[in-house]
Amino acid sequence: MKIYFKPLTYITIFAFALFTCSSDDSSSDDSVDNGDDDDVAVTELHAAFAAFNSDAVTAILSDDGTEVYIETTGFPDHTSIYWETDNALYMDEPGVTKTTQDTYIGGGQGEAASFTVDAIPNLTGSTVTTQLNTIGIAVSGASIFNDQEGAGDLDQAAGSLDWAGAHKGPGVYHYHLEPTPITNDDESLVGILLDGVFIYGRQCISTGTYPTDLDASGGHTSTTQYTDGAEEYHYHIINEEYPAGNYAYDPAYVLFAGPFQGY
Repeated sequence: MKIYFKPLTYITIFAFALFTCSSDDSSSDDSVDNGDDDDVAVTELHAAFAAFNSDAVTAILSDDGTEVYIETTGFPDHTSIYWETDNALYMDEPGVTKTTQDTYIGGGQGEAASFTVDAIPNLTGSTVTTQLNTIGIAVSGASIFNDQEGAGDLDQAAGSLDWAGAHKGPGVYHYHLEPTPITNDDESLVGILLDGVFIYGRQCISTGTYPTDLDASGGHTSTTQYTDGAEEYHYHIINEEYPAGNYAYDPAYVLFAGPFQGY
């Protein structure tokens, strides 16, 4: 699988090509073999991309249908203490100790992000450990990070995480925990990760409850609300509370710790 990740310096992105597929098309039904053993082509973007914030996120299918280019401004569509105080989305959160007092969403460099994934993830290869920085893009437009902070675990950043399980530090605004404006103990789509696999909330729509067959990454194969009855491998936020007592908001559920499976 070929993945290219880079920070972007611009903040104006034209959002298009998100709604080129209908809800009654699944990624399995519209896939075609292009003759390359490593890449499988599709004719339309996955239906799940319609759930992404079109003001921030752009998804473009490559001409040959084998890859999807995804980019975001990095600006979420929900409230946070990390917006500037005169922004309509600013929310005072007395229990949160901000990581940076003078840097806010939309007020710094390196907030945008982009990467390219296979249109259909390759689930036959080796797993890959997550790294620091952006490991995915949420439907809100903000970045997804793993369960690490700097050179240590997430405890050292616990007090700086807002009600969405995110902070700005000091580059991109990013989620470490279950992003409650997007999913809060439900089956909602959270976003897409660097390996091209979608991630959902703690519950699974196929059963209406917490899945019991998850692998080490929180993944399994079942139907989703975007696959029109077809089964597809996807991740869930694992329903295990993160053991820490110094978060402004409890309980805490790590969004994704890895490893990636879609390589």
